[in-house]
Amino acid sequence: MIKKAPQFALILITLLLLTGSFLQAQQRFPKPEFDSGYVQPSPTTPEPRSIKLEYFDVLVLLVTLSLASWLAIRKRSRRGLLWLSVFSLIYFGFYRDGCICSIGAIQNMALSIFDSGYAISLTALLFFILPLLFALFFGRVFCSSVCPLGAIQDLLVINPVSIPSWIRKTLGFIPVIYLALAVLFAATGSDFIICRYDPFIGIFRMDGPFLMIFLGITFLFLGMFYARPYCRIFCPYGVLLGWMSKFSKWHLSITPAECIKCKLCEDSCPFDAIDYPIEQTYRAPDVARKNLRRFMIYIALIPVLTLAGGWIGSKSYIYMSRVHPDVYLAELMINHPELKEDEENLDIQAFLESGDTFDELVDKASLIRGKFKKGSIALGGFVGLALGIVLMNQVVFRRREDYEPNKVDCFSCGRCMDYCPVEKKVKT
Repeated sequence: MIKKAPQFALILITLLLLTGSFLQAQQRFPKPEFDSGYVQPSPTTPEPRSIKLEYFDVLVLLVTLSLASWLAIRKRSRRGLLWLSVFSLIYFGFYRDGCICSIGAIQNMALSIFDSGYAISLTALLFFILPLLFALFFGRVFCSSVCPLGAIQDLLVINPVSIPSWIRKTLGFIPVIYLALAVLFAATGSDFIICRYDPFIGIFRMDGPFLMIFLGITFLFLGMFYARPYCRIFCPYGVLLGWMSKFSKWHLSITPAECIKCKLCEDSCPFDAIDYPIEQTYRAPDVARKNLRRFMIYIALIPVLTLAGGWIGSKSYIYMSRVHPDVYLAELMINHPELKEDEENLDIQAFLESGDTFDELVDKASLIRGKFKKGSIALGGFVGLALGIVLMNQVVFRRREDYEPNKVDCFSCGRCMDYCPVEKKVKT
């Protein structure tokens, strides 16, 4: 059985911090007084920081990643990782208002690659790259105790339940689609959907739309029973981290020495990220032949799925391009020209006051739609390719004699280590 709570003290601290999400953030300066009844709107983004403080954030990220790697692999300390996650939650979450975020930096990278007029800042670039580099060498230590989105969920895991494997794998494909959509919308300058629909940003900033704060609290309550729901079902950065972690040379291990197959760690992972030893039946000749046939079928399906995904993308670009405000406005004015006289339509009135001509708007919308056409084909092909690889991996069985963390899915939280009775060998 899994331990019901990491530390009651930590849960109490986190719950006290969460209650602040229903309070108004205190302002540095008093609101101006107007006789007109004007109400000053609350800011929706953090105040700009000096470049020195931004570099300090990068330094904190580097130090926490290094500590997480050391605590997970060398020290093998679940308690240390737990307290480090509390620090990350307080600093990167509540103090830094969840910004800048390595997850959201995906969009900055995409926009800088596909838009020559946009230059990504060095801090955003480092926040994107550093966790991936650490994952390549040490596994997903960023997820273990550095990411504030993961930390706020991990501290509230109370009584996690396991769900069937086929459901987990189906839900686990959603982040791939989310990643593709986030890159497409960012590359076309349409929207930063990762930031817009971040369920915890309202909690970190103690302000935000009611529905988003409600969604974040819902995720936290759901996470008490289905551990880390956002990380496992939606996080697009987790897809990249998993790919990098798959090739990690050093990775958290359940046992510090030779596994004695006591099976105490079987149910220790709340994320179902432990691979069991391969049974002899998987290597039997008849089973091997059956899996080989399935493997060849899935290999042949990969190009088919890739082309099919590209074709679906080519048919959906018109619909998806309407996310861009210029495309939406151009279509609105073409289909409903009478709205030009509607003084209550702020979008159209703002455009008419801008001085741009309708033909310029249509030309801009056509250019954006052309980008969406290429991007949607690439998006569909990417999703089809990823689906083919996932299917192929279902029949690839590598020899495994011990209980091991799955390098792609393991968050390196260290819970499984506490269940292993094997003592670490001391060099003499």
